[in-house]
Amino acid sequence: MSDLLTPDKAAALRSQIILEKLLHMGSVTVEELAEQFGVSVATVRRDLVELEQRGRLRRTHGGAKPVEPLLYEPFRNDSSFHEQIERNIAEKRRIGLAAASLIEPGETISLTAGTTTTQVTRSLRPHANVTVVTNTVNVAMELSQRDDVQVLVTGGFLRGGWFSLVGPACTHALSQIFVDKVFIGVDGIDAAKGLTDLHHEEAATNRVMIQQAKRRIVVTDHTKFGVVVPCLICPTTEIHQLITDTGATDEQIAPFLKLGIEVLRV
Repeated sequence: MSDLLTPDKAAALRSQIILEKLLHMGSVTVEELAEQFGVSVATVRRDLVELEQRGRLRRTHGGAKPVEPLLYEPFRNDSSFHEQIERNIAEKRRIGLAAASLIEPGETISLTAGTTTTQVTRSLRPHANVTVVTNTVNVAMELSQRDDVQVLVTGGFLRGGWFSLVGPACTHALSQIFVDKVFIGVDGIDAAKGLTDLHHEEAATNRVMIQQAKRRIVVTDHTKFGVVVPCLICPTTEIHQLITDTGATDEQIAPFLKLGIEVLRV
């Protein structure tokens, strides 16, 4: 790597690979990174120190792990919150990485509330040069140290459990902004019944985000297929792409392909 790139570019590329590997695997070690890059352990340690100073990871003895945002500190003892965050975490990390790889520099994107869309946020590449429109406080906080990302946060009433802003002020703000891509989290998705949410205010907010987007991408793990909950977000025919994990079966995917929806399993 260092033979082909300047030192600064080589370091930037290592940083990108470290963050992607960390998101994919959940942890990394100094030794395996040094071997992968063909550099010294000291070089890798310097990379990890810099990334930690930028708030992108947390160093551990002999390696690193994903940063746990301070925003979640009040929920440390909330078992239901942690269950949602950790449920199918490996699948959500892969989905997040795949979704983030579709984002081009200069684009404006929006993200609905949810744990999978949070993984999309965490997977944004270094030097992303994008604008993120969100009604979710935790997404804004996680991006607060990214000088390569502009963040536009809507107003609205706070739904504390998921850090989302909802209500007329939120939907009005969203209706004034056009975006290139929206990444949509769901509580349920069914080819016939559509995308659904447990909460009507969240569903209303997500509908506006979808209407304002050129490209509409659902990010969800396989457990949400065939699930229908009370509040309709939009018909399935209004989405362009579906990113899920390899736990989704051919039988579950077939109805979406029949509708002309692009499906990516990671």
